[in-house]
Amino acid sequence: MYKILKLEPIVPNINLLVVASKDIHRNAKPGEFVVVRADEPGERIPLNLVEWDKESASMVFMAVGTSTRKLSLLKAGDSVATLAGPLGRPTEMVQGKTVLAIGGCYGIGALYPVIKAFKENGNRVITAIEARSSFLLYWQEKLKGYSDELHEITRDGTRGFKGHINDFLNGYLAANKVDLVYCQGCTYLTYLVSQTTKASGTKTIVGLNPIMIDATGMCGVCRVIINGQTKFACVDGPEFDGHAVDWDNLLARRHTYMQDERRSLSFFECETYG
Repeated sequence: MYKILKLEPIVPNINLLVVASKDIHRNAKPGEFVVVRADEPGERIPLNLVEWDKESASMVFMAVGTSTRKLSLLKAGDSVATLAGPLGRPTEMVQGKTVLAIGGCYGIGALYPVIKAFKENGNRVITAIEARSSFLLYWQEKLKGYSDELHEITRDGTRGFKGHINDFLNGYLAANKVDLVYCQGCTYLTYLVSQTTKASGTKTIVGLNPIMIDATGMCGVCRVIINGQTKFACVDGPEFDGHAVDWDNLLARRHTYMQDERRSLSFFECETYG
């Protein structure tokens, strides 16, 4: 069992989880993830690493289904049954480039170690974070520390640029030279960013989040199609060329268990809250 040092909401439905670990930091690199399990019968959940040190590993997650909802109900002093990692391939570093890093929901937290590494490798870093409304944006000060520019995008216009990420992106790319777009967040966000940058041919790297079970490449559940070839997000990713992803296949697979997930969450909430 792995002791929880901190578990607190950052904004509604987005939580910071800090778990005691003296080993994760030894091999952790930006872009990698860990697998967490709330309890023994629980589902294995892949979560991006956002910070780590000699005593702990930190993750940001969104409470959306039964497993993440169960995880969000734990508190400091409780334990999780599993903390496995670091897993996946780290972000491929570039030097002397202009990088536009985009994040939404839990992906805002996932940007932090990556933009830190981009900046420390001598790149110009522009960070753009997006949400439905301003109260769902977070970590602006942390991100500013490694950003040459920080842009806030809200669909309702309560802060920063008003509109969707593609509206902001089209305008920014038309007015500025960008060598690489990097994106972390939900499947629709990574899809929309990839489709938007395809027209200009701007290289785009996205972090994918398909369902995983063992996260070691054996079960095949996290398979995605990249340039017509089957890859496993857990060992070949989780980051891929956004223009090479078969998005129709990925989006369809994301909906396979939607009804089962809704029934599971409904049952869990009835048991928990009566």
